[in-house]
Amino acid sequence: MTNLASVNERIQLIVKGASAGSTCSPSLADGPWGFDTTPGYGPGASNEDHIPSDAPRQGQLPQEYREASDAELHERIRAAKATLGDRVVILGHFYQRDEIVQHADYLGDSFQLANAAKAHPEAEAIVFCGVHFMAETADILSGEDQKVILPNLAAGCSMADMADADSVEECWRQLTELYGTEPDEHGRVPVIPVTYMNSSAALKAFCGRNGGIVCTSSNAETVLRWAFERGQRVLFFPDQHLGRNTAKAMGVPVEQMPLWWGRKPLGGNTADALHDAKVILWNGFCSVHKRFTVGQIEKARAEFPGVRVIVHPESPMEVVDASDEYGSTDYIRKAVEAATEPSTFAIGTEINMVQRLAAQHPKHNIFCLDPVVCPCSTMYRIHPGYLAWVLERLVAGEVVNQITVDESVATNARVALERMLAAKPL
Repeated sequence: MTNLASVNERIQLIVKGASAGSTCSPSLADGPWGFDTTPGYGPGASNEDHIPSDAPRQGQLPQEYREASDAELHERIRAAKATLGDRVVILGHFYQRDEIVQHADYLGDSFQLANAAKAHPEAEAIVFCGVHFMAETADILSGEDQKVILPNLAAGCSMADMADADSVEECWRQLTELYGTEPDEHGRVPVIPVTYMNSSAALKAFCGRNGGIVCTSSNAETVLRWAFERGQRVLFFPDQHLGRNTAKAMGVPVEQMPLWWGRKPLGGNTADALHDAKVILWNGFCSVHKRFTVGQIEKARAEFPGVRVIVHPESPMEVVDASDEYGSTDYIRKAVEAATEPSTFAIGTEINMVQRLAAQHPKHNIFCLDPVVCPCSTMYRIHPGYLAWVLERLVAGEVVNQITVDESVATNARVALERMLAAKPL
């Protein structure tokens, strides 16, 4: 890597007035333990994101970890990892801060990390540096004797919380009443449920029980093709943008993708509109990717003629349409790695990943479409202090922050997840 400052370092400099630029919240410069006991997604979260009252909260991090220097924390993490050896595997999502990524045994997107969780039966503990739904998935897919640990229990996901089990069950009841349950002459049932990986274990189990499947941004098109082979329509939740962008690229007219608003009769739609629907989209979104705009793309093109604009499919449709290409986090990574000539990339995804790509590929000019430094607020709650704490407790023989999915939920969720893992990205 080059000496490009990490996102955390950039935020610290901006807040101190020692660097140009802006951040969406000066509180991002503080340790996340200052927000552990307060309900909310953390600094930088959208004001539109309302956290459920039963969302997990993290107890206060012990003082020794809150007061330790960065250098001390990194040394303690390395020492604990060396002591634990193969007994522990650390998984890190692309959106994690660099200070965490440097300690990860595996770095990837949600599809890759779901596979990694299955691939290490020798590990007694899987420390998942991501968010809550990812740790749940790892617990479902890992061995019975393995412990899955989330370093900060408050690392949730506002998108995942936008579709709760009760609302989805009520939606399903209304759709079943409208469509019936009988298959057509081709054997396709009226509707197949598809949930994005960014959802609770309960919703993955819902899909498993009802003939559905889980998807990631890597394999969303493969999954939708799988669903259309089995169903006349798809109920896609919780991210409307991934569903709309993927189905549109497959030739589904936007007019046949009504938006379902939870707690409204028929989701706020007419029966005729739902009968004509091919994809019913839940009204959910990612606050990070919602920040990208067509105006940002136009500005990038004006300042850098020939710029290559790549965005994540969680971005709004008009942003995807204005870009040169779109794809999952792994797609974006591979696109940059494959560029042999020095190029300029404007990328619409989480800032930690964009800046890491810029540091790893200094021959290119790589920047985030959104000029405001605003990381995923919940991913950012995984700080080296928490990682050092959970690892040192493992060394002492104690498991803290274990994520456990009840087997009554895990059984059906595993069905939907195994279908997802079999649906290889195109």
